[in-house]
Amino acid sequence: MKICGIEGMTHEQVQQEVQRGGRFVMYQYCISVLVMTFKRPSSIYFLRAGEGAVGKGLGFSGLSMLLGWWGIPWGPIYTLQSFWVNFRGGRDVTREILNSPAAAGQPIPQAQRA
Repeated sequence: MKICGIEGMTHEQVQQEVQRGGRFVMYQYCISVLVMTFKRPSSIYFLRAGEGAVGKGLGFSGLSMLLGWWGIPWGPIYTLQSFWVNFRGGRDVTREILNSPAAAGQPIPQAQRA
């Protein structure tokens, strides 16, 4: 999975930042096409200590607002769930990332370039 925000950081720098309060989060978005609705997670974002989490999720909430409502019955439900997750600062996945094989001495995956 792609991790955004750790470009150029070493494993030790990431660990130090997490100890100071940094965290890894995922946001959620919803897209509907009539009777089909898709609820998907974003890439993983690394937030440094003191960095706000809600602002990064606004784009995903906007996408859900524009394209999520239209599927019946799950569109409105998944759209509201996406708002809930994103406006609470995303889903914290720091523990999962730190417990992954990457945290056991291997480099943490860098963000892929588009």
